[in-house]
Amino acid sequence: MELKEKVIAEIKKIYDPEIPVNIYELGLIYDISIKDKNVKVKMTLTTPNCPVAESLPKEVKDSIMEIKEVDKVDLDLVWEPPWDKSMMSESAKLELNL
Repeated sequence: MELKEKVIAEIKKIYDPEIPVNIYELGLIYDISIKDKNVKVKMTLTTPNCPVAESLPKEVKDSIMEIKEVDKVDLDLVWEPPWDKSMMSESAKLELNL
């Protein structure tokens, strides 16, 4: 399994506490780039006032750091473009009956 696939698999274990779908399928992960053993993640939250604004990015970063091939994780929390339901995967939309 490639490192990017391992990173995605770790991220898919993390769920938004208010929505029963993992944050990857919700479309909260905008970009994952890997150079050597350094992972850079660009992510957002469903709203800037999200109750897990402090803890969720840390959980993502800590989870990726559990992968033995990863030396460093840079996580950028961004607000552009703003998240909306169209960013969800088809399986997430089905799960939520959208």
